[in-house]
Amino acid sequence: MTNLPAAPTSTTYRPPARLVLEDGTVLVGRGFGAATETVGELVFNTSMMGYQEILTDPSYRGQTVLLTQPHIGNYGISNEDEESGKLWLSGFVVREACERASNFRSAIELSEYLAQHSVPGIEGIDTRMLTRIVRDRGEQRVLITRDMTSSPAQLVERLRKAPKVADVDHVLKVTTPTTYTWDRGYESQFSATPPVTATPGAKRRRIVAYDFGAKRNILRSLVACGLDVTVVPADTAAAAVLAMQPDGVFLSNGPGDPAICHYAIAAAKVLVQKLPVFGICLGHQILGHVFGAKTYKMKFGHHGGNQPVIDLTTGKVEITAQNHSYAVDPSSLPDNVEMTHKNLNDNTCEGLRHKELPVFSVQYHPEAAPGPHDALYLFRRFVELLGSTRHDRVKV
Repeated sequence: MTNLPAAPTSTTYRPPARLVLEDGTVLVGRGFGAATETVGELVFNTSMMGYQEILTDPSYRGQTVLLTQPHIGNYGISNEDEESGKLWLSGFVVREACERASNFRSAIELSEYLAQHSVPGIEGIDTRMLTRIVRDRGEQRVLITRDMTSSPAQLVERLRKAPKVADVDHVLKVTTPTTYTWDRGYESQFSATPPVTATPGAKRRRIVAYDFGAKRNILRSLVACGLDVTVVPADTAAAAVLAMQPDGVFLSNGPGDPAICHYAIAAAKVLVQKLPVFGICLGHQILGHVFGAKTYKMKFGHHGGNQPVIDLTTGKVEITAQNHSYAVDPSSLPDNVEMTHKNLNDNTCEGLRHKELPVFSVQYHPEAAPGPHDALYLFRRFVELLGSTRHDRVKV
């Protein structure tokens, strides 16, 4: 399948580029960003805004992101909106990439930002059609290239010979190499209101946050709640964390298959017996493995800012931001672990808690920036849980 690039709508020349899928689909568009060739697993994201947060989210390492919102780049790039210090995704696919931003906060244009971080983009693609392909056939590898001389068959063969994304431990590629302290709360005037206001003079709780690919706004949210946060590498042993004598442990989001993160599962098995633990996204999946549950690869995952989730403990529904291709199988949960949140689109597991230990987790992102902010209350639950034990448990 081949399409022709739409007629340029600007005076800026963007060279022809091709997008190739494993199933043999070949689409022609226009290249922007870095003039390089990459392979990634294609996922689509339905968020209406927040493309910079998506670009800098470490959970997208190994993936090529397709945005269903047709016009991207119109508000430019701002340093305040970065979720990490670099771009992690393999490629960027949009219907139309705006060449000139209109926003007083913008410091650089989208195409230049991608080029600086060696990420290729392609525009002029029928993103609605491509989204339907992913929904119907599932996530698959994709090649973005400006090679216009090789035949479609040659490009497909090149793609199929590339390493599979699932075979790589992406967490060890994105985690911090050293332990550090994070002490900055919400830094932008446009940030959400903190879910907990620290009481002046009150004892500050100290937590250790495992960096499996942690987003900055998670760390900001924890600090905004009055917590002292020490961030450690993903493969930090439980004994090293316990030696720090924290009041609790946080397990972050991150990329890839949780089943291959044996070091994280081993550490968490020890820590849940000693301290309150809160997990988000990959951290949620790791806790599932800790308690003997199974995870599975979803057909096309959840990626976007409009996923409806019901909190089964309160009956309230929240709109959530999500980014995951794996999920915990609720039928594999042991009797002492219960599902606390459920996705209202497909009934997948969105949250867990242990019935005896002060441990809970969610599959989605309560810290999402830009919003929605419906789930910020989860940080308050974590703060309330700190200092409790299995015998003195604060209900979460």
